[in-house]
Amino acid sequence: MLRVDLYNGEDAFQADRMRVLRRSWQFVGHEAMTPNPGDYLAEEVGGAPVVVVRNARGELAGFHNVCRHRAGALVADGQGHCGEAFVCRYHGWRYSLDGRLRSATDFGAAPGFDPRDFGLFPTRVETWRGLVFVNLDLDAPPLSALVGPLESVPPFPDFPLTDRRSHRLACNWKTYVENYLEGYHLPMVHPEFDADVVVADYLVEIAGQVIFQSAPARDASVYAGTWAWLWPNLAINTYRHGYMIERMTAVGPQETRLDYFYFFDPARGAELAQMFTASDRVTAQDKQVCEEVQRNLGAGVYRGGVLSPKHERGVAWFQARIAEAHGEHPQPAFPAKAGTQVFS
Repeated sequence: MLRVDLYNGEDAFQADRMRVLRRSWQFVGHEAMTPNPGDYLAEEVGGAPVVVVRNARGELAGFHNVCRHRAGALVADGQGHCGEAFVCRYHGWRYSLDGRLRSATDFGAAPGFDPRDFGLFPTRVETWRGLVFVNLDLDAPPLSALVGPLESVPPFPDFPLTDRRSHRLACNWKTYVENYLEGYHLPMVHPEFDADVVVADYLVEIAGQVIFQSAPARDASVYAGTWAWLWPNLAINTYRHGYMIERMTAVGPQETRLDYFYFFDPARGAELAQMFTASDRVTAQDKQVCEEVQRNLGAGVYRGGVLSPKHERGVAWFQARIAEAHGEHPQPAFPAKAGTQVFS
């Protein structure tokens, strides 16, 4: 059963950052966004600033975006180019792209100071099908352990990053994730969805740490009818002429940012416009219902409800994983179907 206190308040939010988000593989962008040495992507992972850079050998390397001197930022957040070295934006300390401190600029003589002891703090960096992930846990299992079930998904089309959009929601990140993980709400919240897919045949399947959702797409639909969600906060949404990566970023106890990365055939302008219209409509509808749920979770009345074995197996799995991350050992909400994993 859902623990309402985990969806409200600063303590639960910070615990999510430390116990879930900083211990999991987090998507930061696509390899095509860093084609040349010195190109970088700078994001926050569970509140921790990180940077992934293309080094002189053409490889991706990841570090905390934190100077070892007095915690200045090496680069500005977002996508950019830093040349042959990181130069701290505060006092000018200079680091090679492999993380070594090359110059403590105009620092002066300091007894016992050895630059070799002040390299940047590293992060894990791995890729899958061009998607770049970081993990702050240097001992975490490889990315392949997470994405293994996705190997059954057909290869992504080789389309460029056509657009990137962000949406802010006044709800806890887990409130939005749970909304994403079930199609039970589609007839009420997205009634027009039935024109795109056959909602009555909506299916949820769990494999490892991936939850697949699918429904037969109708002939005129912009959707391909398949959606995959990766623990703990990433989705891959497929369309007829491209795909969209959806990152569910925890900004505050009651604030979530959805970052949408659209990879689409730029030659199909009409379909692209149609896809954006459909995507924006669905997001606005989800925003309204998730914000209403969050308000009610904070009102002190709701104490946790019952989940549908037919529709909400993914929600049950997610709630169990969150409870485990917070040190609990939940019981299954309902018996597992043969061949279906409810809780890990």
